Amino acid sequence: MGNLPSILTPDFGLLFWMLLSFLVVFGLLAKFGFPAIVKAVEERKQYIDESLKSAREANEKLANIKAESEKLLKEARDQQATIIKEAMATREDIIRKAHDEAQAEGAKQLEEAKKQIEVEKENALRQIRAQVADLSIDIAERVVRQQLKGNAQQEQYIERILDEMSTSQS
Repeated sequence: MGNLPSILTPDFGLLFWMLLSFLVVFGLLAKFGFPAIVKAVEERKQYIDESLKSAREANEKLANIKAESEKLLKEARDQQATIIKEAMATREDIIRKAHDEAQAEGAKQLEEAKKQIEVEKENALRQIRAQVADLSIDIAERVVRQQLKGNAQQEQYIERILDEMSTSQS
């Protein structure tokens, strides 16, 4: 083994200086490097923890918002159903009132028509009675003239009628 290069067979001095330089670098890293690395890792851990906490809070808020929106949606649907029921009831009420008013108006017009027919009927009956009375008087006059052709008979008949009228009035 005598022909090996010196790099593969280090001597004691080289090992000493290598160990000394390693300890110096390790000491510097331990004093300045590791605390910075540990601090960065701790900050990163804290940032991750805060992010997780924020994410949990956001999830809770989202769940609350979702629950609240579902509640509001349900309330809106309930209000919509109530409004529709009220509108249907109002519509039915309006239809019923219109139907009642139409029936009342029809009954009123029918009653007025019946009254008008009755009045016209009475007028027609009066006219017919008047015509019948005129015709009766005419016929009676002709019959009486036929029966009482002479003046003497007419005078006797008139006297008798006047006597009957005066006795009925007394």
